[in-house]
Amino acid sequence: MKLTKTAVLAAALALSCATITLNAAPANALTLFDIFRGKKKEPVREELPGVTTGAALPGAETKQAAKPLPRVTGPRYYTYKADGLKRVAIEKLADPVVTSSITVDIPAAGDAGVRAAFANVNVRATPDAAKAVETFYATQKKFVWIDGTGINEKAKSAIAVLADAASVGLDPWDYAVKIPADSFDSVDMNKRYDELATFEIELSSAVAAYVQDAVRGRIDPNRISGYHDFKRKDVNIVAALKNVAMSSNVKGYLESRSPASSDFQALKAELARLKAESGAEDRVVIADGTLLKPGQSNPELVNIVKGIVKHGSDALKTEHSLTIAGYKDTPEYSPELVSLVEAFQKENGLKPDGVVGKASIRKLVGGDSAADKIAKLEVALEQARWLPVDLGARHVFINQPAFQVYYYEGGQEKFSMRTVVGSKSNQTYFFEDRIQTVEVNPYWGVPQSIIINEMLPKLRNDPSYLDRMGYQVAVGGQAVASSSVNWYGSTSGISVRQPPSDDNALGELKILFPNSHAIYMHDTPSKSFFKKDMRALSHGCVRLAEPRKMAAAVLGVTEADVAKEIAGGKNKGISVKADIPIYIAYFTAWPNKDGAVEYFDDVYGRDDYMRKAFAATQKARQVQG
Repeated sequence: MKLTKTAVLAAALALSCATITLNAAPANALTLFDIFRGKKKEPVREELPGVTTGAALPGAETKQAAKPLPRVTGPRYYTYKADGLKRVAIEKLADPVVTSSITVDIPAAGDAGVRAAFANVNVRATPDAAKAVETFYATQKKFVWIDGTGINEKAKSAIAVLADAASVGLDPWDYAVKIPADSFDSVDMNKRYDELATFEIELSSAVAAYVQDAVRGRIDPNRISGYHDFKRKDVNIVAALKNVAMSSNVKGYLESRSPASSDFQALKAELARLKAESGAEDRVVIADGTLLKPGQSNPELVNIVKGIVKHGSDALKTEHSLTIAGYKDTPEYSPELVSLVEAFQKENGLKPDGVVGKASIRKLVGGDSAADKIAKLEVALEQARWLPVDLGARHVFINQPAFQVYYYEGGQEKFSMRTVVGSKSNQTYFFEDRIQTVEVNPYWGVPQSIIINEMLPKLRNDPSYLDRMGYQVAVGGQAVASSSVNWYGSTSGISVRQPPSDDNALGELKILFPNSHAIYMHDTPSKSFFKKDMRALSHGCVRLAEPRKMAAAVLGVTEADVAKEIAGGKNKGISVKADIPIYIAYFTAWPNKDGAVEYFDDVYGRDDYMRKAFAATQKARQVQG
């Protein structure tokens, strides 16, 4: 079977990045994975760089019985396992019981009675909070939350913040405490001491858990899936308890534990706004699965026009006023109505083709409902805590659900551009890194996953097609013809790469931030993909609509300088001298440069897994008995 060069290129482009390999390339082979992991690239030469493992395979003069082909699988999603509660072992810190033979004043007697009541405290907390409380009270002689026989103002301030945890995306029930009544039986002081001792430890445990959650989030991202890769933040909870004990403004201190970034504050403000809205939503409803193309008829057209009238700009409605006024709720999709829809699509950043599908309907109905938006905001507020406190004055931010990348300098967005990210079966990861290199006229080292899953079936029918397509093949480090390889054997000693060319799968350049996931940004010959509204189409890497612009920005040069390097025609790596963090993020709700929160489709379904993690955490934190 003969394959055209276009067909081969299409297959390569559809899988331009591999997120996992089954049979890894040999240690010394120069593949994309080697570059990602920081290995130095050898000078460009006709043969492939050396491979130390694997042996040259005999020529395949005759076809052999094919063994079942191995398949490459990506990371998986997990059933979230939340940490359960642990008993706070505070009884060892109880003072000897005060007897009537000891003469002390009333306050001192009360303090001693409460301290003695530590022996009877039965409070459970998250593991880190429990340990921190035990450590804190080992040296803390004064109580934080009680004075005499009642609770103090500091306690009331703390309780108010904990009760308002939902305003910053946390669950108030995780920090609920039982407050002792103002009145009590003075005859049975031991009972009162027990209540106060329990309250002291319970509130400190709740505050400790709140501080940790506010700083780093309730959910461990690495327990969500193999696509999440974050080092969880360390939070010094003992120091936080000491700060609370000394603070004259507990409310201010606790509120300051949540991120102070403008992005987080915008999400918080949007959440408050939505929760404050009352009354039923006046939403346009368009039937699920609606797909309307020019020349067709559809009863949902009446709702489509209603959506344009409700959500279109005044300028658009003025320009098309005659069409809108003349529409009589008919199902026929006339040319005038097509023009109206195209104008609405263009106004909303969609492809103006007159085809009303999922993306257009989302805009026509006004996006998510208020309840949907609140759910997305709660996930976004949690995930925002995974990011550094300061993203950096100069950084790159990719938001996968938005299919956009944003470049920042001086803390301000300088430009953004469309991207193509991984498909649902080849998802892009959620992690952070540092940009290190821009490589012009790159080689594409074909990952073993693509060799096995895509190329091997073709090669067994036509062993020479890689030769015809201009790919370079090496076995055991030696350059060989594709036709001479036994493609029925193991591929572990075989490496394949595509030299720099006009139709190279990586285009003119790639931008590297070495990571274990083999993810990077790059150019692509498939420019038409950027015209699509849904751009989860790659094999995991991030394709850029304007790669020269991004390369110039991170290098601190002009686009003309980048063009000159490309025009040289040689493969060349250029080091990025500046320290530029990059965030390959996943937010279905995120503020734009003007601070207005935008909402996006959950293209990978990750928000659903987050909500399952919330539920698992809530269940694990329920106090039993």
